[in-house]
Amino acid sequence: MPSESIMRFVEALRRDGDLASIDAEVDPHLEVAAIIRRVYEQRAKAPLFNNVKGARNGLYRILGAPGGLSSDPKFPYRRLARQLALPGDATLGDVIDKMLSAKKSQPLPPVHVATGPCKENIILGNDVDLTKLPNPLLNRADGGDYIQTLGINIVQHPTQDWTNWSIARAMVTDKNKMVGLIMKPQHIARLFDAWKKSGSGRDIPYAIALGAPPIATMAASMPLPAGVSEAEYVGALCGSPLELVKCETNDMYVPANSEIVLEGTISISETAKEGPFGEMHGYSFLDENSQQPIYNVTAITHRNDAILPVCVPGRSSLGPDETHTMIGTLASAEMRQLLQDAGLPVTQVFTPYETQVIWAAVQVDRKRLAEMGTNAQELCNKIGSLVFRHKAGMQVHRLLVVGDDIDPFDFNDVTWAYATRCRPYLDEFHFEDVPAYPLVPYMSHGTGTKLTGGKVVANCLLPAEYKGQQEWVTCDFENGYPEEIKKKVLSRWADFGL
Repeated sequence: MPSESIMRFVEALRRDGDLASIDAEVDPHLEVAAIIRRVYEQRAKAPLFNNVKGARNGLYRILGAPGGLSSDPKFPYRRLARQLALPGDATLGDVIDKMLSAKKSQPLPPVHVATGPCKENIILGNDVDLTKLPNPLLNRADGGDYIQTLGINIVQHPTQDWTNWSIARAMVTDKNKMVGLIMKPQHIARLFDAWKKSGSGRDIPYAIALGAPPIATMAASMPLPAGVSEAEYVGALCGSPLELVKCETNDMYVPANSEIVLEGTISISETAKEGPFGEMHGYSFLDENSQQPIYNVTAITHRNDAILPVCVPGRSSLGPDETHTMIGTLASAEMRQLLQDAGLPVTQVFTPYETQVIWAAVQVDRKRLAEMGTNAQELCNKIGSLVFRHKAGMQVHRLLVVGDDIDPFDFNDVTWAYATRCRPYLDEFHFEDVPAYPLVPYMSHGTGTKLTGGKVVANCLLPAEYKGQQEWVTCDFENGYPEEIKKKVLSRWADFGL
């Protein structure tokens, strides 16, 4: 299945007519990223760069926009669907349902195998030299070359039986060193703190699986609860155990079907400047001066003719990238589950890509809402308290509560409800005592505190909707006319020359 390896995923894109295989030489210094960024914005085919300047000995080709919108407007989410072994015509609702399906199944532990494709080539010790790789510079303002934008960071808790997978960027700084973003509330930050407090004095063993099986990368993007093993979650999603293989220089286990694996230790004491970096909100702030932990690289293993998937974040209104289609969509899934588990009449949650996934539309069943006998203040405060205090709501700063006549996947619908049903101030419920997402520009470079607050729930339900009533007829073609009139109009549309 295309979900099981990048190679198979690439072949699926080729069969779909959604892959551009590029043999001309391209420069990793900005040129590759400029092409990928324009692919997102033009909704063009996913580019596979087979001849990256500076690549040698199988390290490496580059795949761009693996989670971008498809080049076929009839099936815009086909790339996400292929990563989850779903049909090509799957909707975003299907993607969310698939990612949540594993919650209804028993976790399926991975199996350890002796070797795998990621072990076809092994580079150790002094032979490791990251600076000789064609690491891409993604934005002219970036502080360095980022080899890690779509790989899986694998770190184990020092005392508990918990191995966490996450996605966190890393920038090359030397032949065997990187510097990587470790930021709360990501679980990798919690594990980093646990290692520092353990008293062992040891640096932290880690592995980064670059070009891991797409379904594993999707799971690593999902804000699963602390203690949940993403490897077991992938097994439940697939219905078969994921194959893992042991690293060469530490005891981490990585997906055997990965393209490239970096391994080593994260320093608990040594830091370096990380960034600037063109982030998911569409900005690269020139004054960024973040000190982050050093990743020491003790080994590189890779398959023959390896492929490095790359994400080039930017303005989602021009073209969503993986930071929106994966992080936003998978956070939506977890938020929906959180609210449904709390007994709320929530039918769907989605973070519109046009909002840089800072907003989330929360759709409620108005009939069930009426049966609760609640009001806007009670409902919105409960939703906000649940989401904003949970990891699933990490990057979301505005929740819009809408009725079931509003499609949360249709931004036109969401903005219409927000613009016409949410009265400023009286229908807004603010949360200033909850963790913020410091990467949001108005938090990092705006007024007020940077680490807390700045979050709001907007009630986009009119009072009658809390009683299960809709006291209006929507004035559009779909809702404003009888079925016989609509059929007559449609049957004569072409005759009218329209």
